Amino acid sequence: MKQWNSFEDILTFAINSEENAAAFYRDLAAKSDNADMAAALEEFAVEEDGHKAILESIRESNMAVPSDEEIVDLKIVDYLVEVDPTEDLNYRKVLILAMKREKAAFALYTRLAGKADDPKLRKLLQALAQEEAKHKLRFEIEYDDYILSEN
Repeated sequence: MKQWNSFEDILTFAINSEENAAAFYRDLAAKSDNADMAAALEEFAVEEDGHKAILESIRESNMAVPSDEEIVDLKIVDYLVEVDPTEDLNYRKVLILAMKREKAAFALYTRLAGKADDPKLRKLLQALAQEEAKHKLRFEIEYDDYILSEN
């Protein structure tokens, strides 16, 4: 696992992760033949752009923004199979991909926070984990509302 030596290293990693996520969703949107799906994917990308902007503002202020808010985990993604980002994606598969990506990011930041010796770094990593949990919850709610309610 990559070792970070500073607050700046973690912010750089997190900002790059948000950029990669936005690019991932935009790439899927460009490949989609369905206009509604492409619009939803572009909306996901815009959200990732917003997360990047928040991280950049944290970098500028040199301050972590931890949250004590407990995020509900619906655990929907825990019972879904892996989905490959192929060109035949439907909305259900897109939501599964999004939930799995957010869950992996949450797990990464949580693990790193547990290993951080510096309290400031630990707080930043915990805050990043909380943000990823919020993102996952959003996708789980969307999945519950639009996919599970159809069955």
